[in-house]
Amino acid sequence: MDLSTDYLGLRLKHPLMPGASPLVNDLDVVRRLEDAGASAIVMHSLFEEQITHEQMGMLEAREAAAFISPEARGFFPALDRYALGPEGYLEQVRRIKDAVAVPVIASLNGVTASGWTRHARLIEQAGADALELNIYTLATDPDLDAADVEERAVEVVRMVRRAVGIPVAVKLSPFYSSLANLAHWLDREGVDGLVLFNRFYQPDIDVEALEAAPRLELSTPSELRLRLRWLANLSGRIRPSLAASGGVHSAVDALKAVMAGAHAVQVVSALLQHGPERLGVLIRDLERWLEEHEYDSLAQAQGSMNLLRCPDPAAFERGNYQKILQSWKRVGW
Repeated sequence: MDLSTDYLGLRLKHPLMPGASPLVNDLDVVRRLEDAGASAIVMHSLFEEQITHEQMGMLEAREAAAFISPEARGFFPALDRYALGPEGYLEQVRRIKDAVAVPVIASLNGVTASGWTRHARLIEQAGADALELNIYTLATDPDLDAADVEERAVEVVRMVRRAVGIPVAVKLSPFYSSLANLAHWLDREGVDGLVLFNRFYQPDIDVEALEAAPRLELSTPSELRLRLRWLANLSGRIRPSLAASGGVHSAVDALKAVMAGAHAVQVVSALLQHGPERLGVLIRDLERWLEEHEYDSLAQAQGSMNLLRCPDPAAFERGNYQKILQSWKRVGW
């Protein structure tokens, strides 16, 4: 069975890979991921705050100040809480490149223009095969309009694309006013791939301490549906390759993402719950399903359920919405 796929211009033996997570901090775990069959290794993000804290003061940075109030200092982790510092992150890129034969995709979460470009270059020099830009922006300023928010994302890609020669993907959130239009503009700026989606971790409230209480919750398969909607919407309409991230726990989940249009499928929560070897189970189950349903290759399934196959996508979406609203039945009361 041919499971091969093209992602970010890289030819991969299959679409399944670990997504950004702490798993890459341990070289032995990285080797186990490769042994389990990972088609690529995706690193967690290097945050610009880690780099600029000593040089210029994280909260005094001019561009960062637009987003962070002085009272927000306590929201950020102390530097010693990051598993890898800036130099350690770059060295880990080098170590992983030496340890595995599959592509290594690094990740960067910047704040300032200089931070995005300078550290993208350093990551490229460290040997990364591709770079994932983790654009984590939550627009809370009522004076900042939607066009400005989206233009900032486009400008980040424009700057980084000029700064590096390796493939660049953008990891987006679903919280843009016109995601399809943003994808179109990122395409025009030459981005090589889009990763759908960044999981914004919503803070809880500690009512006794009267403070925000950050909680890490792993994904569930129900989160995949939002990814499927937008994969199906964008598939075939833009040039960049697409990756699903969030909600993939089984081979059937991965298959749904591929049928919706994904060229790559990133898995994290299932690996954190069951260990790196879970990836091998998903790969084997995916191959078995395709063989049992008489597919010759993964390429036959890729994009087969995207909205280009639907004569009227808008009507389909509206009709599906109405059907779901009418599907509930009262039981037992």
